[in-house]
Amino acid sequence: MTPARRRATALVLVGVLVATACVFLGRWQWHRHEWRDAQIAIVEANYDAAPRPVVDVLPEPTSPLPDDAQWRPVTLTGRYLPEATVMLRNRPVDQNPAYHVLVPFQDSASGAVLVVDRGWVPTGEDASQAVDVPAPPTGEVTLVVRLRTAERPSSRTASPGWVHAIAPAQVLPAGGLPERTEAFTGAYGQRVSEDPAPQVLPAPLAEPDLDPGSHLSYAFQWWVFALGALLGLSWLARRELLDERDGVFDPTREPAPEPAAVGTGLDEPGVAAGRTPVQDDRQPASARRRPRRREGRAEAEEDALIEAQLEDDLRA
Repeated sequence: MTPARRRATALVLVGVLVATACVFLGRWQWHRHEWRDAQIAIVEANYDAAPRPVVDVLPEPTSPLPDDAQWRPVTLTGRYLPEATVMLRNRPVDQNPAYHVLVPFQDSASGAVLVVDRGWVPTGEDASQAVDVPAPPTGEVTLVVRLRTAERPSSRTASPGWVHAIAPAQVLPAGGLPERTEAFTGAYGQRVSEDPAPQVLPAPLAEPDLDPGSHLSYAFQWWVFALGALLGLSWLARRELLDERDGVFDPTREPAPEPAAVGTGLDEPGVAAGRTPVQDDRQPASARRRPRRREGRAEAEEDALIEAQLEDDLRA
């Protein structure tokens, strides 16, 4: 295989590899776009839906929250356990430092405890000062919450009354409740309304983000890169093969030896002994030409015409 063909093959292989990688990256972004669209559809379907009894969504306290039940409003009747209030750290709201107020709520029907995120309070200037936390209503309360999947327990340690994740297995012990307390383990609730309503409430939580993001445009960009890499490198490979066919100078090839000049031999007839031979200016132009540089097909054809004209002039 000639050097030009090896270079052309390498260019095509590189183009195929780059294009394949870009195609898979585009598919990855496409799947992220589909996943995000599905999440937005769930929010739009559930966020403002009519509240249903919690047992319709979570038949048992240990039942996991179905994916299509995210943000589903449910109702419970019971009482808050304000003595077990816990503060959630490191959850900014609208880029403002904040603590989330987590209060356990005991459902009268099942006796299980649901962790309720009642809202947030500012941290203060240096996050080391005590903060005022609005108290929940006392007595029997009819509560409406939006269900969310319980978070994974955090590996970070926290002092009593504080947590780094909304994981019921960590929130309830941090509030001082016994470890064997029956609780909703697969979900927690974000407060929507309380009846009776308290006079002072924590700041409400932000609505879910419905921005689909840029995953779709990223997918098409990767696919355009795949097409561009394949076409561009294939074009370069074709140029290598065309240059080889047209005899364009190859810098890796050994230059051909120069033909002997006409009239320079000492034994040539007509040259007197002891005289320095003089190079014949009538030698063919092809013997005097230099190796051509790497150039396009048009330049090569033009050079061939000029050389043919020079040879005709010399013969005349």
